[in-house]
Amino acid sequence: MAKIPVNYLPPEELRPKRVYPLDEFKNIPQKFNSTEVLVDQNVAKYGDKVAVYFDDQRITYRQLQASVNRVANGLKKLGVEEGDCVMMRMPNIPPIIVCNFAIIKIGAVSLPTSVLFARSEIAHVANLAEAKVLIVAQAMLGEVEAGKADLKTVKHIVVVAPPGSEDEIRAKGYVPYADLMKNPDQCEAVKRDRMDVSVLLFTSGTTGLPKGTAHFMEESLIVADGFGKYCWEVSDKDVIGGPAPLAMAAGYSTVAVIPFRYGAGVSLIAKFDPIAMFKNIQNHKITIMSALPTAYRKMLADINPKDYDYSSMRFCTGGGEALTAKTYLDWKEKFGLEIYEGLGTTEMMFVFISAAVTKKVKPGYIGSACPGYEVRVVNENFEQVKPGEVGKMIVRGPTGTIYWKDNDKQKSAVRDGWCLAGDVVTMDELGNVQFLSREDDLIKSSGYRIGPEEIEEALVMHASVADAGVVGVPDPVIGQKTKAFVVLKAGVAPSEELKKQLVEHCKGKIAVYKLPREIEFIDAMPRTVVGKLLRRMLRQRELEKTKS
Repeated sequence: MAKIPVNYLPPEELRPKRVYPLDEFKNIPQKFNSTEVLVDQNVAKYGDKVAVYFDDQRITYRQLQASVNRVANGLKKLGVEEGDCVMMRMPNIPPIIVCNFAIIKIGAVSLPTSVLFARSEIAHVANLAEAKVLIVAQAMLGEVEAGKADLKTVKHIVVVAPPGSEDEIRAKGYVPYADLMKNPDQCEAVKRDRMDVSVLLFTSGTTGLPKGTAHFMEESLIVADGFGKYCWEVSDKDVIGGPAPLAMAAGYSTVAVIPFRYGAGVSLIAKFDPIAMFKNIQNHKITIMSALPTAYRKMLADINPKDYDYSSMRFCTGGGEALTAKTYLDWKEKFGLEIYEGLGTTEMMFVFISAAVTKKVKPGYIGSACPGYEVRVVNENFEQVKPGEVGKMIVRGPTGTIYWKDNDKQKSAVRDGWCLAGDVVTMDELGNVQFLSREDDLIKSSGYRIGPEEIEEALVMHASVADAGVVGVPDPVIGQKTKAFVVLKAGVAPSEELKKQLVEHCKGKIAVYKLPREIEFIDAMPRTVVGKLLRRMLRQRELEKTKS
């Protein structure tokens, strides 16, 4: 592609105003390559130091560089050029780190995607991004194959699989990842402008299908030189770990950016469970853990502190949903560790509010604006409210909301140069922000933002369903769980078996994390005269039931 067409990104008048108050941001070169900075430049000083920990694997900076170069050369052989998009569908395993750096090194655009996407979402994202190559873990090939006929631009599918399966992969017409690793281990980095797109991240699909958010080359250094330096205070002595996937902004910044800026190590976990996480803390000597509140609650429930050595830990951080004062206090009492909560968005690339700024936690509050960012709370007239008053949160800084091929969405996300975060909050006199709710009907579950319309649409496609409404109901572990209220067609009898059938019916149409956790059959759906669904009445119904 060489140069991404101008109309793929919003025009200047719709973009947020980027401000660079820190010297670190101002000193970023106009042309550079982030892989060269984060990997190649570390080899001279940290060549034999472990860069990536995964189970029992230890990959040094020198070994990582060689693998990155081999894959980069392999991608070039497949026809990947500067500006082309390479899509990835893998959990947090070493190949996703290698591929991400390789893609960026040759000037292409890295697109990690959620392993939970269904075939329709995979095709939508691939087509919207015009992905030329798709790299997928063999265990996750099924949904790709199911939607392969709808992939309009993908020329090659690369499969990451255990050794010995290469012939089977080739027989299906795919490229074994092992073949990419056979290429030379030297590769010249393609320097690009600091404002060239190097990463595409897609939202969880809050209103229907996922939305693409574009991120520029400079953002890798901005995240590391801002948050990494001033909030986490990362050094080459650190090992950073956590379960957030690379496809999420928090995961991308945590495992593919910040550690490598400082010669630190990263600990990967392919699938989170409390025991596996604490084994990583013990065996990889993790010093900083970043996790969702849901993960902290599960670890609180399942882990006995006496069973593991976690003395290497400096502190914990997290975000994605409200931590709650109770989780913070329970964690500190049980493990003796601070959790510095944070808040960010996929659009802004990473955290812009955090308790790690001051290293002082005010239970129930997220924290204050990170260095380089300005946060305000405004009313409907866009006027700043007084401390303690409720309002909408707006943000500006060195990163900002840039939607991919979606100017309508862009118009609703930026105003007067400020990014509209979409959260209702309060702020105290010291700048500490307390999260109250979303502005709309979004469901927050295990860090994912889920829009109800897509689930409702899938449900009403079932032959027995006349109407459906979906809301988030409180859950002590995952924040909110997705509950569907269903009106059945005349003559259809409600049953527990039918509930199971409805969930099965939704599989493949929506991502796994969007599936209804609970279904209740009701006689009629609350709607306005013009037919608008009143989800607030469904939430109220649930609240009254809980009280009774």
